[in-house]
Amino acid sequence: MCCQSSSQWKFPAQQPRKSSASRRRLPGFRLRTQVLILIVVLMALLQGQTVDAGAGNSLSGVRQSCSNEGEEVQLKNQPQIFTCFKCECQNGFVNCRDTCPPVNDCYILDKSNGTCCRRCKGCSFRGKSYESGSEWSDPEDPCKTYKCVATVVTETIQKCYSQCDNNQLQPPRPGECCPTCQGCKINGQTVAEGQEVDASIDDRCLVCQCRGNQLTCSKKTCPVLPCPMSKQIKRPDECCPRCPQNHSFLPVPGKCLFNKSVYPEKTQFMPDRCTNCTCLNGTSVCQRPTCPILECAAEFQEPDGCCPRCAVAEVRSECSLDGVVYQNNETWDMGPCRSCRCNGGTIRCAQMRCPAVKCRANEELKQPPGECCQRCVETAGTCTVFGDPHFRTFDGKFFSFQGSCKYLLASDCLGKTFHIRLTNEGRGTRRASWAKTVTLNLRNLKVNLGQRMRVKVNGTRVTLPYFVVAGGQNVSIERLADGEAVMLRSEMGLTLEWNGAGFLQVSVPAKFKKRLCGLCGNFNGSSRDDLTGKDGRNHGNNEVWHFANSWKVGGPKSCSRKREFLAATPTCDKRKSNFYCHPLSVPALFGECHERLNPENYKAACRMDVCDCPSGDCHCDSFAAYAHECRRLGVQLPDWRSATNCPAGWRRNATLSSFKGNQFYGDPNFRRLKGRRRKNNQLRLQLQQERQQRSKQGQKGRHKPGGHNQLDRQGHNGLDKDQLQKEFILKHVPSSLLYPRAPDRTPPPLH
Repeated sequence: MCCQSSSQWKFPAQQPRKSSASRRRLPGFRLRTQVLILIVVLMALLQGQTVDAGAGNSLSGVRQSCSNEGEEVQLKNQPQIFTCFKCECQNGFVNCRDTCPPVNDCYILDKSNGTCCRRCKGCSFRGKSYESGSEWSDPEDPCKTYKCVATVVTETIQKCYSQCDNNQLQPPRPGECCPTCQGCKINGQTVAEGQEVDASIDDRCLVCQCRGNQLTCSKKTCPVLPCPMSKQIKRPDECCPRCPQNHSFLPVPGKCLFNKSVYPEKTQFMPDRCTNCTCLNGTSVCQRPTCPILECAAEFQEPDGCCPRCAVAEVRSECSLDGVVYQNNETWDMGPCRSCRCNGGTIRCAQMRCPAVKCRANEELKQPPGECCQRCVETAGTCTVFGDPHFRTFDGKFFSFQGSCKYLLASDCLGKTFHIRLTNEGRGTRRASWAKTVTLNLRNLKVNLGQRMRVKVNGTRVTLPYFVVAGGQNVSIERLADGEAVMLRSEMGLTLEWNGAGFLQVSVPAKFKKRLCGLCGNFNGSSRDDLTGKDGRNHGNNEVWHFANSWKVGGPKSCSRKREFLAATPTCDKRKSNFYCHPLSVPALFGECHERLNPENYKAACRMDVCDCPSGDCHCDSFAAYAHECRRLGVQLPDWRSATNCPAGWRRNATLSSFKGNQFYGDPNFRRLKGRRRKNNQLRLQLQQERQQRSKQGQKGRHKPGGHNQLDRQGHNGLDKDQLQKEFILKHVPSSLLYPRAPDRTPPPLH
């Protein structure tokens, strides 16, 4: 489970002082109240506190942002509880998951283990301690097995089973009970190493396992559970019931807690007519027989004491299923997970068991073709380019670079199978630029993706959809269903998505890890070295220009500006950027994705783009990039384009009026405030010039007769009182609070 990283510990509020009347209560009443509270607490401890199964530990607080995508985050100076969580940077957030062992289906929790993890209470047997879930065999009789489940040890004798021919049957391995079959096959279906199979869907307790290319099949009885029968549940596809609730009990030394009853030491009891238990050193040790393995189907079984038995049935030499007749011992597949055999007129089917799988942050569950179980596979690497170009590398590193030339975006630097070049255009600005064209070289194929989604293949413009074979691999180029972008797909797994107006996303499969180079990084799982230049040197965040220019390709003609201005990040009026970029913070538009993907990098990109925007709608590029990444993560967003007046496709000359009346944007009065500030600055400059001029005149007047008296009459430094007041206000009052006063006018004449 994913948790938030930065906990804010909350303490109970201080209780108000009691009134004088309440303090004058009788001592007897106070004593009775304390006794009642103590009884309630003891009952809660003895009866247990029910919690949801698998609830586990959790963290709460304010989520922290992070930049080193995919790396583990160490929580320093935190309480001991954080040792039970592993945190890593994922999608710009510090996400933490519980690393404690699972306590699902545990009826009795151990609250005295001294750690922050909840643990299921174990067992004590013959002087040794065992954790709940442990299984072991008797050293002198390997067929006698034991299993510990929440203070209960179940002892049973396992039954062996074999489906292979006698010439393939191998004797039991040392320390084991059952013989093995050479080769891991059941009903003709191959069993993978370490995989478990239910040998019969009619008896889920009959389990086979492959180890060392040998198949072992056996049956064990279900362990005795400490919870009442009314609290147990059993799923149709499982062998044994479970206790779905967790309880915490006050430990009682030397006694056994079983089904809400407490048994003294060496007390014998029977949970059911087939189970005998004895309380030994706080552990209930129970003996339960294992029922025999039956060769008949469930409909031919009848009860016989503790275990069922096969009723007399006619033995036939063939089986029939869905109109198909199968001969005795004939096998067939029912899909990748199930195989069947005809056994004396009865169909016996085996079912593969799929283990529980938990994928890491850079993995996802996939169902491989022809396989039964899902497994974790590494996700494809994705590099994104948008806006005034902002880059998100394959390993999640964000940076901005406004060069106006041609650059190597991504390349298979080891296998030389492909390379992608990006051409930026300045659009008449001094410092900004946008992605203009993308060129893919794939073996003997050259694809050019241009503005307005124009496509050229080997220099010739083509219409979409277009299909071609390059180096023995199929390549398709077509428009997406929504018409917003062109998608290029290659058989090797390389894909390019281009909207014809500056947005590009490149995806490569995991097989290209540690093989790539260029502006999109090396795809090695760490973002710390993504700014490695062509010279092999890792440039820091302050050397983005040096890093990017090391991947420049082509001559001077490939640049749209003759000279690049290596300026700092462009800034402008915060009110302007707050107005245009505010929709990214609106929950009704993008709030569904804020918990999955940190929007701060996209907000910073938006604030940067609106400072130098020739088209007037550059903020829409950041909206589109954030929405695209949210969609890739599986988050469905509302129609944000209509809500923000940011239609897809090429658009020019948008004005403030296009967004001013929209409820999702910020305060549109930044232009008026900017005009007021300009007038105040002009007035300040004018007064400063006048003061300098009068100061010079005052210095000349000191050398003339009467000059001193003239200075006294005019005021300090030659300024009269009104001018001094204006200067004081402009010096000490913020310019945002000043408004230009209307010019003085001559009053109308009196009649």
